[in-house]
Amino acid sequence: MNELCAALLGFALGSIPFGLILTKMAGLGDVREIGSGSIGATNVLRTGNKGLAAATVLLDAAKGAVPVLIAEHFLSGTGGIAAVAAVAGHCFTPWLKFKGGKGFATAAGVLLAMAWPVMLVCAAIWAATLAVSRISSVSSMTTVVAAPIAAWAMGYPEVIVPLIAVAIIVLIQHRANIGRLMRGEEPKVGSKS
Repeated sequence: MNELCAALLGFALGSIPFGLILTKMAGLGDVREIGSGSIGATNVLRTGNKGLAAATVLLDAAKGAVPVLIAEHFLSGTGGIAAVAAVAGHCFTPWLKFKGGKGFATAAGVLLAMAWPVMLVCAAIWAATLAVSRISSVSSMTTVVAAPIAAWAMGYPEVIVPLIAVAIIVLIQHRANIGRLMRGEEPKVGSKS
């Protein structure tokens, strides 16, 4: 029963489409009609509003961290289930016909709640990859793949399986980006295309 409650909690909180809510409240229209069509922070940034993009990152990370913390505190060791469910909720939100974001910021939030030292290492991996590639999707995908490896290396075996599941979801959500990368068409951060 605890597992089901953790999954429902994670999915419900993860499904809140903050990027869409914030852009509509700011009078910037439907963020799904620009760029990649995603509701995540990278696409919100394409509206030109850096403050909204930063708020989207923080809220999307929070909707990953909060259910993990609640599940761990009240539902006895079900944080990993809440983590995977929160990322799935963000990526497949029922409020938007089961379409959502790419899941990276929510994945960062769940990692912060499950193993913050691993999150710090992954933040460094993300920053280094972004500095070298200047491609948001490359840094996101590299980081989610590295996360379970970093967790193993740093002695957090209990989070490895949830992090693998999260990585699979995030990689699936990046399938269009992977196609553009293979064709050499993926835009770099700051480019107009």
